[in-house]
Amino acid sequence: MPVFAYFGPAGTFTEMALDAILQRDDHPEPVEKRPLSSPIAVIAAVRAGEADYGCVPIESSLEGAVPATMDALVPQAGQRRVQAYAEVSLDIAFTIAARDRTPAADVRTIAAYPVASAQVRRSVAETFPNAEFVIATSNAAAAADAAAGRADAAVTTAAAARLHGLTAIADHMADADDAVTRFLLLGPPGPPTPATGTDRTAVILDLPNVPGSLVSAMNEFATRGVDLTRIESRPRGSGAPGQYRFYLDACGHIDDAAVGEALRALHRTSERVVYLGSWPIDRGIPDVPPDHTESHDWFDRLMEGTD
Repeated sequence: MPVFAYFGPAGTFTEMALDAILQRDDHPEPVEKRPLSSPIAVIAAVRAGEADYGCVPIESSLEGAVPATMDALVPQAGQRRVQAYAEVSLDIAFTIAARDRTPAADVRTIAAYPVASAQVRRSVAETFPNAEFVIATSNAAAAADAAAGRADAAVTTAAAARLHGLTAIADHMADADDAVTRFLLLGPPGPPTPATGTDRTAVILDLPNVPGSLVSAMNEFATRGVDLTRIESRPRGSGAPGQYRFYLDACGHIDDAAVGEALRALHRTSERVVYLGSWPIDRGIPDVPPDHTESHDWFDRLMEGTD
């Protein structure tokens, strides 16, 4: 039975994202869903072969990239990389739940995962004026904290509230009506999913610490007409103070000639290129890379002496 790890415990948005991917991709066989304590633990399980796939959050439309996921995607010395095969985007709104129907004015502490509290801060301040946030390790863990009396209420999901026997005292809480979080399904390295015409390709770059190296890397895409939809930087960490690595999402598939040419060029000039995969996007219609078939055919004819 294939093992699908996810950032748990049960009842998190990540479990909802995994369920959406499994249902959408019509997995024919039973699977084991295994909740783990963090995105780091999920990625480590996939990397070690303890899970066949793992589902983790990668990006919030309000808060940007999820740092724990971003850092864990970088393979350390001797580690194999992981690869993305699918994504799903969920509309995000939260349930505020408590052990009983507590009046809003009596709520003093609300357990919340930091990414969640950032998405409801204004709404909570208006609805629960006397409350302050206390940190929880996940949306489902926030519900567990409220159920155990470690907080008066929790910012959580409806599913987690039900699992822990809580009562919803506010629902559909979000500071933005269009809040969305994107999740990735990761697995071991393998052939990418076939191109669909609406795909995303992602890489992590370690670039030479010289002026213009990032501009040069971005130009490898720009000069080939490939649109970049996300550019993020994160510190390289221990042993490289003041140095950063870069995360790039590009429109298109590695099978698209323009994208493939850009990746080959980056491999020649970068200190390291980590390929994160090419997979179908879940929402939106990205710019399609230009078709280089005619220029390739022209070059082949030159080599054959037939033009």
